[in-house]
Amino acid sequence: MFEVNWTHDKGWGRPLICPIHNLSLHPSAKVFHYAQELFEGLKAFRGVDGNIRIFRPDMNMKRMRASAERINLPDFDGNELLECLKKLIQIDADWVPPYGSGASLYIRPTYIGTEPALGVHSSKDAMLYIICGPVGPYFPTGAMKPVSLLADPRFVRAWPGGVGDKKLGVNYGPQLAVQQLAEKMGHQQVLWLFGDDHQLTEVGAMNVFVYLVNDRGERELVTPPLQSGLILPGVTRLSLIQLAQQWSEFKITERAINMQEIRQLVKEKRLLEMFGAGTACSVCPIGRIHYKNEDIIVPGLPEQESLQLRLYKTLQDIQYGIVPHDWSVII
Repeated sequence: MFEVNWTHDKGWGRPLICPIHNLSLHPSAKVFHYAQELFEGLKAFRGVDGNIRIFRPDMNMKRMRASAERINLPDFDGNELLECLKKLIQIDADWVPPYGSGASLYIRPTYIGTEPALGVHSSKDAMLYIICGPVGPYFPTGAMKPVSLLADPRFVRAWPGGVGDKKLGVNYGPQLAVQQLAEKMGHQQVLWLFGDDHQLTEVGAMNVFVYLVNDRGERELVTPPLQSGLILPGVTRLSLIQLAQQWSEFKITERAINMQEIRQLVKEKRLLEMFGAGTACSVCPIGRIHYKNEDIIVPGLPEQESLQLRLYKTLQDIQYGIVPHDWSVII
């Protein structure tokens, strides 16, 4: 693991890469009582050429610093942390799964307030660390298998002006009971809705995309816009938008879309595909939505026409070095 400590009096200490170990923290540490904590998630891939690559890590550093600013943890140099991360992966290179295994090395930078003092104020001590571990497909069903979602408007993930657009642990704890409810009902994830009109926001820990035929007869890829405090600016989300923009075969729109429109699209047979997107799953097809005691079946396109499959394969080709791209940083 990598670790480095910060104190109000001395600033950043000496960074260290060492064997992974338990942390020793005082029971009154800020992280335990006031949720002064954030994290990031990215992956390292063993390419077809044997080289190890990480995908757009500069985006993770930018988002991590934005999260730190929001909960008032001290700023850091994202480029320096990225160099430390690269060194850690070099040392742990044997843990990066081989090409063709469908697996990768998950990387979890974490940043916590550690000052041993009660009282609602910013921590005067902090610790930034990185741990890694090999992972396979996010869902037990495997990659690119459609998932079922629970869309229950009683529960809200985030709100405008809040911190839903930051990668904070406090965003995820309140999701767990709803996620368990979804699993008990036979669903893999929660489709988070917002507002009186039940707008789509995120799928579990993923951004959401809707591929449809609009009322002008055009094919259109829709994803909810990044509103302050409501939706996480996903690295995969941005990458898929930018890839799709290069193809220019359909319209790409960032706009609000609600459950009434989804139901109407299904009724009129204008819904083509829906999928989630995130670091953990890459691209994840959506096959069913349970909403207001109704199962909405999401159709899919044949393999040769499928946009979600095309995006998934294109992203995989970049991440595994099959297609050279400046998004993939060789370690």
